[in-house]
Amino acid sequence: MSKKKPAFPVNEKLMAYLKEYNRYIEVPVLYEDLLRFSGSVSVYDENDEDTLWIRVYYSEYERDEIDLSLKKVYSILHSDGSDYIIPYLNVDAIDFCTFGNSKPFRVKIRNIINDNFTYFYVKQTDASRIYGLELEHMLSPYNLNFLVHKDTLIEEHILGIPGDVFIESYLEDCTTIEKAQIAKEFVKFNERCMIRLLGDMRSYNYVIVPIHDFDHVEYKIRAIDFDQQSFEGRLNIYRPQFFKENNRVVDMVRERLNEDSITQYKLEERSIMAKRILSWEKRLNKLIKASLEDKISVQENVDRLKMEIFELTHDYRFKSCKSMGAILNLTLSFVKKNYENVTMNEIITRKIR
Repeated sequence: MSKKKPAFPVNEKLMAYLKEYNRYIEVPVLYEDLLRFSGSVSVYDENDEDTLWIRVYYSEYERDEIDLSLKKVYSILHSDGSDYIIPYLNVDAIDFCTFGNSKPFRVKIRNIINDNFTYFYVKQTDASRIYGLELEHMLSPYNLNFLVHKDTLIEEHILGIPGDVFIESYLEDCTTIEKAQIAKEFVKFNERCMIRLLGDMRSYNYVIVPIHDFDHVEYKIRAIDFDQQSFEGRLNIYRPQFFKENNRVVDMVRERLNEDSITQYKLEERSIMAKRILSWEKRLNKLIKASLEDKISVQENVDRLKMEIFELTHDYRFKSCKSMGAILNLTLSFVKKNYENVTMNEIITRKIR
């Protein structure tokens, strides 16, 4: 994997797309404003281990203005953007992460009436990350809320147990049935990431979400980092199964699922993604159109990835792709076409019967 992925600017077509779908909204604070902190301390977890986040502080004459601006951002992101809720909000903490490409700020907002709190993130705008967020919104089971303004990207917090924490502290205590269910979800998650070209899904870049049903617990897997959308040239980077951080879950898939089950779950995921492609077709086409001529990777990666996908699909159209957007477009078209062909064959078979 590339050690450092550059941030790519938002082109005119992507900007028009963001404005059309209310993703581009003026906010009162920018990423560069939060960089003016005057001091910081390290943040440690409950086990007294360094989280790689630092808690930042601002001078007195700036703190009040920054706090008010962040409360307004919360209102825009989660409410109607009015000032009505601002008196009931408090900025408990602003943390900064120096690890990774995006170097985000994490803002903790608390409701002073009932002490409920949530987070949101302030990052630098990156076109590939925006494509990743939008594709997750349309092609995964989960909707995402984010805003863009100039060089600033605001993202809502995604709830869940970080994958590395879950694997280390919770996985062993799961029942046999729960482990089989997690294995199934990982197969589907792996397939979903590969199809929509979301890379670097190591265990700390996704969360495990336990959902309590009336007689059992279901586990879902959600991506939380979209920095490596359509950038890398190796196809295996888009398949979580090949990261050593996921080895325990991969081993569990081998132990709990047979080949027929794995094939079944892959087909299920491809089918549901094809249905999502069809249901979001108009909006998705506009996003893909913006990406076709957009530069969100280096040419070396584009050339390598299109050949690796060709070797997998034997579809000669991949050889003529000149951008990551073109590769993504063909990949989604490939999934959609196969689904439509299978559906049509079923209809014809029923009529013959």
